[in-house]
Formats: sequence, C-alpha cells, structure tokens
Amino acid sequence: MTVMRSISTAIKAAAISLTAIAAAGTASAANLTIMLSQNDNQAAALEVLLRKYKQVAPHVNVTLNVVGFNVIRDQLKGQLEAGVGPDIALVVDLGGLNPFYVDLTPHVNVAEWEANYGAVLPWYRAGKPNGIFAFHSELTVTGPFVNLTKFEDAGVKLPPPGATWDDWAEATRAVKKATRTYAGMVMDRSGHRFAGPAMSYGAAYFDAGGSLAVDAGFRSFAERMVAWHKEGLMPADIWPAVSGATYANGNDMFAAGEVPFHMAGSWNVGSVDRIVGDKFDWAVVPVPCGPSGCGVMPGGAGFVAFKHSANAQEAAKLVAWLGSTDVAREWYGRTGAIPAHAKLQAEGIDYTAHGLSPKISKALNVFVAGAAKAQVQTPQAFRLQGHQFGFVMYNATVQFLAAVMNNRMTMDDAMARISEELKTKAR
Repeated sequence: MTVMRSISTAIKAAAISLTAIAAAGTASAANLTIMLSQNDNQAAALEVLLRKYKQVAPHVNVTLNVVGFNVIRDQLKGQLEAGVGPDIALVVDLGGLNPFYVDLTPHVNVAEWEANYGAVLPWYRAGKPNGIFAFHSELTVTGPFVNLTKFEDAGVKLPPPGATWDDWAEATRAVKKATRTYAGMVMDRSGHRFAGPAMSYGAAYFDAGGSLAVDAGFRSFAERMVAWHKEGLMPADIWPAVSGATYANGNDMFAAGEVPFHMAGSWNVGSVDRIVGDKFDWAVVPVPCGPSGCGVMPGGAGFVAFKHSANAQEAAKLVAWLGSTDVAREWYGRTGAIPAHAKLQAEGIDYTAHGLSPKISKALNVFVAGAAKAQVQTPQAFRLQGHQFGFVMYNATVQFLAAVMNNRMTMDDAMARISEELKTKAR
C-alpha cells in the first residue's frame, strides 16, 4: 500500500489518499472518502489506523479529505441534501445530520455499544428511540486555559475552584492592568462556548414545552459578555469583528500572550501545548461558576457513514470498526481525546504511550472533572448538545449578541431576534 499526499487549491486542504493494488480477480473494490477537519494530529492518527484496516478489509480504498472546520459546519449539510459529499465524515452537528446517517446496528454488538457509548448515542438520534449512528471519536468539554506566567508577573493569585465569572473578570482585569496586556479574557466566537457559562447564571435553554428558548438567565450572562467587550476586558477582534454566525477562536491571541484567559475546550489542549511551547507556563483551570452551578458544554465529534454513498454498508463497517474497543483505545490515545467509551473512561488512557506529555494528561483530567460536575448541576447542557436544532441556538447567539456589541441593536432587540430564529428555524 502506498500513501500519497497532495494539496487541493480549491479548498486549501490536505488530501491523504490510501490505496492498494487489489489482488488479481478482485472485482468488489470499494472506494471511500472521509472528510475531517484540520485538528492537530487526527488525520495522521486515522492514517495509521487505516493501514491496519487494510489488513481487515483489503478491498477498501480510502481517501482522506482534510478541510477547514467551517467547511464541515457550513457546507457539508448542503452537499448531503444534494446527494453528494463524502462517504464518511467526522461531524459536529450530531443530531442535525441524522437524516443522512447509515444505521451501524447490523455491524456492531448492540449491547456492548449501548453499555460503552450509551451517554452519547442519543446525540445522534435526533429524537429517534433507537439506532446506532456513530463512533463518538472525541468527547469534548468546554473550559478555560490560563497563562500562569502572566498571573505570576502581575502578582495576582488565581481564583480558586468554585470562583465565579465575576471573580475571574476581576482577576484578569488586574492582570491586564499590571502587565499592560491587550485583553483580560477571550472566548471563542461560538454559541456553544457561551452556553455553559450562561447555564451557570440560570439559562435553562428549554421552555416548559421542551422547545429551545432564551430566558433571564441567558440574558444575565449575555449582559456580562457585552459589558466586558465594551470595557475592553474582552477583545474586539473576536466576537464583534466577525460577521454573522462565523466561528472564530482565540488561540493565536492566547499563544501570543495577548490575553491571560482563553475560554475554549478540551480539544484545544494539544494545539495550545504545541503553539505555546516554552513561551510561558499555562494550565487548564476549573470552569468559573455562577449562582446556578459551574456550567460546561459537552460535545465533540463523531464518525458517521452517509446513505447517499454507493458503498454505504462498507462505510458503515469501517465506522463500526473504528469504534470497536481496541481500535478506539488507540484512537483516543493517539489524538489526546477524552474517551466517550465508558470502559475506556474507567480504565484511563495512557496518553504518554503515544508521546503526549504529563501536562496534557493533567489538563484533560480537569476537563473530565468539569463534565462530571455539569451532569449534576447543569444537565440541560447534555440535552442541548443532542438537540437537532442546537446549531440554530448557537448561531443566533453569536450573530445577535455581536450586533449588540457593535451597537447595531439593543439587548431587548437581540433577545427578540434570537427567539424569532428559534420559532422559525428550530421547529
């Protein structure tokens, strides 16, 4: 088998093609494409595993199409609606793409998958009572990264576990002033990132009838976000500067030492470790809290097979194989991901066996603890993550709160517009 790498100028992404010369007389070769986003070493890890899959299914040839995150978030659904696109993808709109998924049930031990992946399988069902539609390849948890060196230079103590968002605002404000740092806190431009903190301040995200909704708790944290941007504690470069519902993150600002607090999540650990290097000392800290708890948003991504594929069952078999216990163990270890697999969570993953540092392992454990606390304090986070129209809420949050930050509408207007979006697009 050979491995070929090329650059697609149309999408400006790497394509990794794994092919093999089929044995003479073989007429059942299946050609599959897998779309995934540019996220640390996931493509490299998948390449290793696909070499092993060749021994299991030598007739299957796979091409990896590595694209920007926005391609999967904003363009994949349109491709699937048109009956085109990849055979398999690593998706984040877990419930929203359910109509296009192949059910993996014929290819897995259902009882084993329910026992090990039962907490996340409903996220892909979009309200359906059963079906196994994905290998959840990365359980993510939102939370903050902190520049410890900045705090030390400023002589400011880190707020303790259980500290509020207001406590952290005060602390980072002091760091910003003492070190003349550009900003104090940055949050990825994402309604998903916003949701956990909003739940800390009482946002239920669902009304009494079970429909998505905004409320006083949502507004309470939204007003804090707007105020922090107005004073410059949060930078104008992320939420206010980008149009519509476009995603943007604070990685570069954090890595450059321009902000001592970055609200991102567990998927970012490897990237932070790599791009920060030895420029400063950093750590993941427990998420700040509010009067209603310490909210984080779970989530992540999963491999799914699509019905439009000419080789839909072969695609489903490959996804099922990736989610098998031994293969999943290697995937989580190589990618530095929190396992969604209950048995592997209990066993623990030896990340250092795949070259990851003890520092990364410690950071991941902080995120795991945050997820466990959120299951008790803000259970609506897990319900929201699996909702078919979760992205309607996330996109409306970003679009209309940014408009408030840019003085294009009032908070009253933003709350009304978000509610209108939910009524028209999330039903």
